Amino acid sequence: MLKSGVLMVLGVVLAHGLAQAQGRQQEPGHSIGKISTLGDLIVMELAEGALGKPSLFNLEGRTVRFKPDGAGYRVETAAVQWDAEFGAEMGGPQATLKNFTFPFSGKNWDSFSVGVTGSISFGAAPGGGRGGRGGGVSVDRFALLQEAGRTLINTIPAICVFFKPRMTGTRYLKELDDRVVVTWSLTEPVGGVQDMTWAPTVNRFQTVLRKDGTIEMSYDKVAARDAIVGIYPQVTGGAEQTLATISGEEHTAVAANLDIRNLKVSVVDGLFLKVTFETRGPVLAEGDPGVAGITYRVLFDGHKPLATAAESAHPDAVWTIRGFGPGGRGGRGGGGGSRYVASGPAVTQGVKVDGNTISMLGTLPPAFKAGQQVAVYADVMTPGNPPSTVDEIPPHAVTLAGIRSPQVDLSTVKPQDGPFPLAYESFYYPAPPSARDLTCTVIKALGDKFDFLAYYSDFRIDNPEAGTSSNGPLGGGPAGGAVTGIGATQRGVESFCSQGRFQWQFIQPVYVGANQMQERPPEGTTDTNRHNIAAYEHQLGERSPDGKMLPYNYAISQIGHEMGHRWSAFVSAKVNGEIIPLGPTHWATGLQAQVAFPYQRPFEASAMGGGVWQDNFDGTYTQLDDDYYVPATGWSYLDLYLMGLIGPSEVPDFFILRNLAPVGRDANGHPIFKADRTKVTIQDVIAVEGPRLPDVDHSQKKFNTGMVLVVEHGAKPSKDLIERTNAIRERWIDYWETTTGHRASMTATPR
Repeated sequence: MLKSGVLMVLGVVLAHGLAQAQGRQQEPGHSIGKISTLGDLIVMELAEGALGKPSLFNLEGRTVRFKPDGAGYRVETAAVQWDAEFGAEMGGPQATLKNFTFPFSGKNWDSFSVGVTGSISFGAAPGGGRGGRGGGVSVDRFALLQEAGRTLINTIPAICVFFKPRMTGTRYLKELDDRVVVTWSLTEPVGGVQDMTWAPTVNRFQTVLRKDGTIEMSYDKVAARDAIVGIYPQVTGGAEQTLATISGEEHTAVAANLDIRNLKVSVVDGLFLKVTFETRGPVLAEGDPGVAGITYRVLFDGHKPLATAAESAHPDAVWTIRGFGPGGRGGRGGGGGSRYVASGPAVTQGVKVDGNTISMLGTLPPAFKAGQQVAVYADVMTPGNPPSTVDEIPPHAVTLAGIRSPQVDLSTVKPQDGPFPLAYESFYYPAPPSARDLTCTVIKALGDKFDFLAYYSDFRIDNPEAGTSSNGPLGGGPAGGAVTGIGATQRGVESFCSQGRFQWQFIQPVYVGANQMQERPPEGTTDTNRHNIAAYEHQLGERSPDGKMLPYNYAISQIGHEMGHRWSAFVSAKVNGEIIPLGPTHWATGLQAQVAFPYQRPFEASAMGGGVWQDNFDGTYTQLDDDYYVPATGWSYLDLYLMGLIGPSEVPDFFILRNLAPVGRDANGHPIFKADRTKVTIQDVIAVEGPRLPDVDHSQKKFNTGMVLVVEHGAKPSKDLIERTNAIRERWIDYWETTTGHRASMTATPR
């Protein structure tokens, strides 16, 4: 029922899925657990330690104090000191001090921005980045909290009191002569398909910023268990200390930009570990198409400090600089030229290319301690399947001296442990499993018999949203051949352990306690953001005799939308010589995408976006249904064509509205827009993408979905997980056959 934003709440998830698929296409999945079956369900018991350990918030009823000491801070935790007089409610994020200035990050501040998600930022972010639109800081929508803490370093001066994306509520401000008190009263997201709760939760915390620079963070009642807590002054001294320079052998047969002359490991400002590759010739600059597929890696092994590279097949940490071609990691619709991207545990900043060198920075990887001796070695790879290693640096012992991790345990830290140049702690649920690992675990055990895989679990993972995005190799079904003419191409089926059948999947399990795994919302629940349940229910047709939405509607919204990404929405149309994108990823809001075979209402827009538009013949158009997929909706004629279920002659002409401008609402509350209308035909799509092959007479009509119950090591699936997943399985079969007009069938069985 919730609608957050102008597109579907999982709006850009496929871009994320495609990015993951392309960014990791050379990394085949492997089994991460044991597989058994339970009737028509699949049970995956994860191997011990497969997802790592959670680290949940433990500071309720405590106060954390950061006291300045030179260029750093001493940190301690004590019993809560709570100011019950909150002061005035803030009407927006900006706060201005009248009685004093607050010293932080080398400056004295008389104003700051208070984020509704539990943070404070100072000044403008470089390039406009990292500042949240609601104030404070922000992180990427799909960022894991266990990794996001490091990404805030040296982006904008900030204080994270309890930074958790998607929180909403009220902020209060009170200024005294020597301090300012900021208090938050927030709830986690409520009532939506991507939410964990139907009712608001209580999260009350505050910070005191004192005139002498002391920062206190206090926690009264906190229902949420995952967040980032800490202080982020800028650390930009640039003082560099070399730990080791490891020489490589010259290989004249290797391209000069790939031949490592030496590898330099150094510490910057006592906080950052810097790795620099010096090559025999200039490193290719970003923008050069030759960048795509080049990989520079440095590997750290603390278990066998003097091991050979062959013996160190499982290093504790790997830092990677990988080159991407035009479009970057976003897949179709991405922008920009070729570039380098750094990744790995604790990597914090971008890649720097300077003549014959290429370098990256990070903080101390979690696997290591300050002063520890580790083996450091490196390699360079060029694209291929598998990629080719063209140069290597053998292991060399390096002592990690003069560096300390900014990640601290705030519940136990003592003043004598400091001072810290900056300090934070991330609180999080277990890491999501690799999508490829999930798939390979199932297919290796049960065979290559699934077109789709959906995952559900008894435990939460590190994700601020309750749902999941999707990806897959776009396999060709039982025949294994590629589908063409749909704007997306088959890729990497082998890395999903498939011989060509497997097509698409959830990339992570949906938690049994999430809203979308409930049969219905609790009685009396309404959606406070945009729609309410009653408003939908009165539109429902004869498929719901009791006048309510069909059971497990949220879950069907999720699975229908995500599995629909196997075909939609990537195509463009050529109209009067102009190529018009109809998406990408989701149908444009102004696309006429009325459902051919509705699931539950007389007028439905496609599960993949678009709308149902009524032409008022006066230059305005009424939006009868929008581009949001809750409640569950079916497929447009264009979707069904791309799915291979109808031929081009069965797709009626449609249109796309551009330059939408709201002008009011009709008597039933439907929005009215002024817009420019462009007629589109299926032949206009074929002119860009080519015909859909296999065509309707030869395309796949029978599909099978594996419904997988993911449980932790040593656990059995709960009764709720079994019953709810089974119910979703039954509804999915009905949904599929209804919304395809019975032109295709769906099974959901491991047999």
